[in-house]
Amino acid sequence: MTIQEAVGPAVDTLRGSAGTYQLFAAGSNAGLAEHEQAFGPLSLAAIDAGFMSVLGESGLTGRGGAAFSSWRKVAATAQGRGAALLPAKPVVIANGAEGEPLSFKDKTLLAHAPHLVIDGLLIAGRAVSASLLYIYTTPAAMPVVEAAVAERRDARKIKVVQAPETFISGEASAVVNSIATGVALPLDNRRRLSAAGLKGRPTLVLNVETLAHVALIARHGSGWFRAAGSERDPGTRLVSISGQGAGQVLEVEGDARLCDVLSSAGVDLSTVGAVLVGGYHGRWVRDLECRLSPSGPGENVINPGAGVLHILPARDCGLEATARILDYLARASAKQCGPCMFGLPAMARVLSAIAYGDRNPRLVLELERLTKLVGGRGACHHPDGTARLVSSALEMFAEDMKAHLLGTCTRETRSAI
Repeated sequence: MTIQEAVGPAVDTLRGSAGTYQLFAAGSNAGLAEHEQAFGPLSLAAIDAGFMSVLGESGLTGRGGAAFSSWRKVAATAQGRGAALLPAKPVVIANGAEGEPLSFKDKTLLAHAPHLVIDGLLIAGRAVSASLLYIYTTPAAMPVVEAAVAERRDARKIKVVQAPETFISGEASAVVNSIATGVALPLDNRRRLSAAGLKGRPTLVLNVETLAHVALIARHGSGWFRAAGSERDPGTRLVSISGQGAGQVLEVEGDARLCDVLSSAGVDLSTVGAVLVGGYHGRWVRDLECRLSPSGPGENVINPGAGVLHILPARDCGLEATARILDYLARASAKQCGPCMFGLPAMARVLSAIAYGDRNPRLVLELERLTKLVGGRGACHHPDGTARLVSSALEMFAEDMKAHLLGTCTRETRSAI
């Protein structure tokens, strides 16, 4: 997918469900002049030891999928340097790999607001006293990012590195491995990058959208950021909406209702059979009243992950859609451990058998067994995310499962997944 295909018509479609319009305030294809006119010039001198507290008070969480507290990641990297026997200045990486097939919000952000991402990268770099800064992004986004970096004197030490277009290329340790060796495979998930990442240095990997929010928080403060969203999920986030002919990015407030977001995108809710929230490692949901928030407490809450909302039309079969995704995930694995090499392909074969006509009732029990077997045993989190998807399909499409085993499923299957 090219940037133009991902972005769609223009930035005026990038709006929020409640009139939110922060990340794209500089307009479409904003250069440095438009960026500074909208946001003001960046003053790194204002980023001092107190910024960590401001970031913590903001409540910003990562927008790449894990939703981990951003200030904790920054603080851990700063502490990692202090704990090293031979202190080395940290590394900060802006992660724009976006290997998730249903996500295009990072491509859109880099196309229209690259300078906001660069601001955030420079701010994070100053906060941890980094000596190396990288932007890791897809081939489609490379020209825009390189042009933006070349526009700025303060960005001269930023290196732009191309990310391979694979599903796992954006996993944090795969990002580090790719920059170091050219091989975008995850490292042992027990390794703490904040202590020893790229070149053995404390390394901070933040999603490009997260860094764009960092840039705004540095300018306007934590109170400004928390004015949008809710107490448990402050600020705004970008969501990629696909399916049903939809293909757009919206900026929405935290804790927004799924139905409100879809309505803002012009989706006819009566035609929605289910929504895949969070992408290929996400969950299927049918309750459109649920709220998009990475944290509880509270019922009726679904983690938006990397902000993917893929609509499954009511006429389509959720089992077949999930089987196609699972087949992709099995092929897209790093193949570095048993769960990926053997467990995921086995799960894909069983679900495909159920979806496409095998009426053996034992297949469901086998799929449940395999799903439990791969969870928590992988060298990275790919098997866990895949198991999460399958578990949600078993729950949401239980009636469809029964129909398939009876040979009576009459749904059409026109999903574009």
